[in-house]
Amino acid sequence: MLNPPKTPPPFSPITPNSSYSRKFHSSSLTIVEWTHKRDTTTYPVKSHLCGLTRIKYTQTLSIKSSISPKPTKTTIPTTDCGLKFREKLLYLEQLKINPTKALQQNPNLRSAHLETIKSVEICLNSMGIERSAIGRILDMHPKLLTSDPYTDLYPIFDFLLNEVAIPFNDIRRCIIRCPRILVSSVEKQLNPTFQFLKEFGFSGSNSITCQTAVLLVYSVEHTLTPKIDYLVSLGIARNNVVSMILRSPGLLTFSIEKNFKPKVEYLLKEMDRDVGELKKFPQYFSFSLEGKIKPRHKLLVEHGFTMSLSEMLKVSDGEFYARLIEMRLRLVENKQLLYVKLGTCFVP
Repeated sequence: MLNPPKTPPPFSPITPNSSYSRKFHSSSLTIVEWTHKRDTTTYPVKSHLCGLTRIKYTQTLSIKSSISPKPTKTTIPTTDCGLKFREKLLYLEQLKINPTKALQQNPNLRSAHLETIKSVEICLNSMGIERSAIGRILDMHPKLLTSDPYTDLYPIFDFLLNEVAIPFNDIRRCIIRCPRILVSSVEKQLNPTFQFLKEFGFSGSNSITCQTAVLLVYSVEHTLTPKIDYLVSLGIARNNVVSMILRSPGLLTFSIEKNFKPKVEYLLKEMDRDVGELKKFPQYFSFSLEGKIKPRHKLLVEHGFTMSLSEMLKVSDGEFYARLIEMRLRLVENKQLLYVKLGTCFVP
């Protein structure tokens, strides 16, 4: 073992260019230790502790060795990150947004500044959307909470106002009807679909409105074109399909497997009707098969009556039953008149 020198190395002023280096500074006690490097030996030169001077020596075998300072205590910053996070959660709850769901679907929300989230609310509010509706929209699409209004949202509003030509006062209803518009890309989704719909016939008096703007979020290739092709496959001419869709744009929002096919099958097999009736009343697909179409058709069959699809479905339950009773009464009256006529024929 190497022994320490008999005398300490001389003290010298510490300058930036000297061979001394400061080791650490404690926040609770001022402990200053300086080391003087001499060849491969490191000498702690002087230590001040609570005003008392003490000298100690150590010796190492390599210049790479040094005295490791004790871990310093981290001073808690005045800005409490936990407090800011709680403020963020409180803000979400005030908007009636589920914080757990929002954090799961948008992990970036955890590190986002509260001001960033508030800027989204300010943006939506500037378009006439009230706070209660903003909360519902953001709860449905938590991705919006960390969006940049100027790069993500205002370009969408600009597209709706200037390209689609939806009036400013209708923007609110447009977004509330279909919040998904706000998470759709103008270049990749909204504009390509808009151009397709314009070529299809949604122009002039049939232009896209706040009620039909929902069609903008559908894929041309995977959603709109297959539905149009299915209706054509039923034997309906394409120009008639175009007319049907322009009269009832909701057709493009219905599922082929869950809506079109079962209702067409029931119309042709159970109701024994022709697809030609669909051209006259395309709204047939918007009514519930189990809740309205089947029950009303069965009642008509039981009483031996027939109605057009529009007469059978467009009216309320009360009006439908009133018409049914009226038809039954008329049937009874006609039978009575027939008996009277038959009776007079046999009178001598």
